[in-house]
Amino acid sequence: MLWNELLIICIVCAVLSAVGFYKYVYFLSIGYGFAIAGGGITVLVLSIMNGRTDGVLWLAIVQTVLFVCYGARLSGFLLAREIKNASYRKTLKEATGNDKKIPVFVSASIWISVAVLYTAQVSPVFYRYANGSKDITVPIVGIVISLIGLLIESVADRQKSSQKKSNPSMVATEGLYRIVRCPNYFGEIIFWTGVFVAGLTTYRSAGQWIMAVAAYICIVYIMFNGAQRLEKRQMARYGKDLTYRSYADKTPIIIPLLPIYHLNKEK
Repeated sequence: MLWNELLIICIVCAVLSAVGFYKYVYFLSIGYGFAIAGGGITVLVLSIMNGRTDGVLWLAIVQTVLFVCYGARLSGFLLAREIKNASYRKTLKEATGNDKKIPVFVSASIWISVAVLYTAQVSPVFYRYANGSKDITVPIVGIVISLIGLLIESVADRQKSSQKKSNPSMVATEGLYRIVRCPNYFGEIIFWTGVFVAGLTTYRSAGQWIMAVAAYICIVYIMFNGAQRLEKRQMARYGKDLTYRSYADKTPIIIPLLPIYHLNKEK
């Protein structure tokens, strides 16, 4: 029964992330936001239809709203940035080579893989209601953590847009960027840490633990990989700028206070 419902969630995530067939990078960006929002709503609908939210409907709604806000913020921000910012479109094209034709089987493989990943990412909330868990303390703690992560991402994106508008020839270095060079990626990790924590008291089998843990590890890996690729592009563009080099050498790249300053080897 649970596998059938997970399949439904996966199908919804696949449909909403299919925008990646227009531009394959959308599988992991705009389609990602759509899928998480849609996956969260699907979890709520399935939970209500199966009578699993008695006494905790408010909690299920709050967690769903969190996913919707996350997805709307991410996809909305990325769409607006790509539509309005010509320099960003150029950078994106150079970084992804999205003018190149991607073989259909490659696109299909990416599509299926991300749909499964997005299903696994929302699975902690699905398992909470599917397993009939009624405790609220741990999920509330998880929600608070996720809210902090969402706030960090939102503030970081606004600060970056503002600073790039006033000084397009330099990376953002003020506000949250004074503390960590990739605060948006850090916020992403915090958000999904909250989702994982919210399910800690509900997993009932090795399979459920494996799905939740694997999804969390994947998102952390993706964020570090994204930070590494971003640093590589910045080094190519600003590497000879002494101000940038000084900033990069003394500011942690993704985790505040953790003295990891570079993810690429110096040439």
